[in-house]
Amino acid sequence: MTRKKPLSRNGFTLVELLVVIAIIGMLVGLLLPAVQQAREAARRMQCSNALKQLALASLNHESTVKYFPSGGYGWHWTGDPDRGFGKKQPGGWTYSVLPFLELNGLYQMGADGKPDEITSTQQDAAYQRDQTPVSFFVCPSRRTPKICPRPKKQVYTNGRAVDQAALFDYAMNCGDKTQITDGGPGNMNVTESSFSSTLLSGNQTGISCVYSQVTMGEVRDGTSNTYMIGEKYLTPDHYETGNDSADDMGIYEGCNIDTYRWTNNSQTYRPMQDRAGYGPTGNFGSPHAGSLNMAFCDGSTRSISYSIDAETHQYLGHRSDGKVVSISN
Repeated sequence: MTRKKPLSRNGFTLVELLVVIAIIGMLVGLLLPAVQQAREAARRMQCSNALKQLALASLNHESTVKYFPSGGYGWHWTGDPDRGFGKKQPGGWTYSVLPFLELNGLYQMGADGKPDEITSTQQDAAYQRDQTPVSFFVCPSRRTPKICPRPKKQVYTNGRAVDQAALFDYAMNCGDKTQITDGGPGNMNVTESSFSSTLLSGNQTGISCVYSQVTMGEVRDGTSNTYMIGEKYLTPDHYETGNDSADDMGIYEGCNIDTYRWTNNSQTYRPMQDRAGYGPTGNFGSPHAGSLNMAFCDGSTRSISYSIDAETHQYLGHRSDGKVVSISN
């Protein structure tokens, strides 16, 4: 009598399969946060590199024309290629650095050789310029270079109504006293008397302000102890809607909260991480956890903790207050 061979077992039992699935689920659960952290670290590095390029462009501007980019006339004005640099330039720092970012073509759009006139050529080009995304103007942790709506439809004295515009995530250090910005003069015939004395006297403690020409020699606290450019605070609710009052116009306008920030000595003006439902307008800040990127006047970029001491943050925003600071905290 022949014996029957035992049946060989192929595959897994249900219990074994469930155990394998559970183990895979655990591994995926452990791996995903690590992948997300790695991606955020890469995005944060991209952001730091973009800020570095903006700082180097500003330093090249200072080296070439002997002062940092001007803050322009005010938020009723945008860049004009026929007006050069400094106090004659109605546009803000974002416009003046373009040639030093190898974007001279963007800077020269609308040039017609008529610096004292506002022409349709200039106005049409200004509108087009605002709708040209520039990759390193945007923090990749927050959004991508794109055109977004501008419901306010700001009308520039030397431009068209801006109903949509490219995005910009960085701001120049305007100092440790809130700059009471306004629309600026009504025409091109500008002198110092065209501006309110409160705009020009005592409040210009940063690197770029209304109608400014700040030289390297005026940064008496030391270039490694003075903010130049940093990330700006925005509320995530309006990253792409154009309804954030600090992110609602074109990116080349004169001094305004869209592209300038302050370091007043108060908890209100400390840098902050972007927070839904909360919309202060004069702060530095970013979407990154723990700290934001800031570029200093020596061209270096550093991470600044959101918990930085308010006085230290204030001193770093003032170019010549004589205060000794430490940013270890």
